[in-house]
Amino acid sequence: MARPLDRLVVAIRLLMGLGVAGAGIIAVLPQATATLWMTNIVLSEGGYWLALLASPLVFDLQAWRGRGERRSPARVVAASAALAGVALLLSPVARAYVVGRSLPYLLQSRFGEPAPASFAAPPRPAPISLTALLTGVRTGEVVVDEHVYAVREGGDLRLDLYRPAYAEGALPVVVTIHGGGWSTGDKRDFAALNDYLASRGYVVAAIAYRLLPAARFPAAQEDVAEAIRYLGGLAETHNLDPQRIALVGRSAGGQIALLAGYAARNPAIRGVVAFYAPAAFRWGYANPAKPGVIDSSGVLDDYLGGPPETHGAQYDAAEPARFVSPSTPATLFIQGLRDEHVSPFHAEFVSARLLEAGVPHAIVRLPWATHACDFFFRGPCGQVSTFAVEWFLDAVLR
Repeated sequence: MARPLDRLVVAIRLLMGLGVAGAGIIAVLPQATATLWMTNIVLSEGGYWLALLASPLVFDLQAWRGRGERRSPARVVAASAALAGVALLLSPVARAYVVGRSLPYLLQSRFGEPAPASFAAPPRPAPISLTALLTGVRTGEVVVDEHVYAVREGGDLRLDLYRPAYAEGALPVVVTIHGGGWSTGDKRDFAALNDYLASRGYVVAAIAYRLLPAARFPAAQEDVAEAIRYLGGLAETHNLDPQRIALVGRSAGGQIALLAGYAARNPAIRGVVAFYAPAAFRWGYANPAKPGVIDSSGVLDDYLGGPPETHGAQYDAAEPARFVSPSTPATLFIQGLRDEHVSPFHAEFVSARLLEAGVPHAIVRLPWATHACDFFFRGPCGQVSTFAVEWFLDAVLR
């Protein structure tokens, strides 16, 4: 007969095994609420750590090969549930490896071979690295200073300028634009990517811009244009080349980047990177996200002043695809196929226009990933997207 302590241990193992299985399910299934979406980011992009911690539950020899009382049904269920959970938690890493196998060919065929800075360390050899998952993606020494690039009624608009500590010549410029539904977010949201790109030989300007509810469209577009003008004045003092610029934006910042790159017709803007960006506004208003995750139509009402029926001109002016032409800069889209906020249709919508115009572009589709999947820089989405962004920039700005 099993002792009370043995029964307690088995019960704990059962609860832990079922918990790991539940975490695995959350990691791979679409979620219906904002809380579960945020939990999904943690588990899909960092769940491999939980999988490692749960490995003793999986390798319970008494469950798999034990006899008699030690091989209780509850112990078998615990080990089996843990095994299923570990498999699910590791599936994003496995799927990232699959995407990574074809990613260099995709990028080379669309943008050509990259040309990294001569003074920088060699680029990462593969889209995803097991070592980087555990120890992080290494960066070089970077200098960061803050600038006021414009003064508005609401206060100063600032940018953080990231530069490699040791560089040669005038460096290309990458302007990063944070997300947050045009109402929240911070210029430091891209900090890990900013550091990395600066260490790879770029001057990175992470900008703040005016937000809702005080500033509706097109305030953010005006701020990006002003930031680009300001950066032109730093060419001599900060060793940057204002004729080689790329824009990188996440979510709402991706829409701002796409529109700024497409509508400005500025030949200095040679590339745009859009992470899971809303871009098909009329379609998006008619096909909103899950209401428990985000009121996407309400956000568009706030940003553009109302629905398409009464503010159609604003919707047209804010849709990047309407400004596509053969001179539109090369574009890279990063899109999770399980995005609860921004449907993959948005990237496909803009891609169709770019294809018609003959503009080089690519969509990096991440089957396991949700919105804001690059929150963990070392995670599978963070690694794959960073590899793609670095290749893209090295191809279009060098």
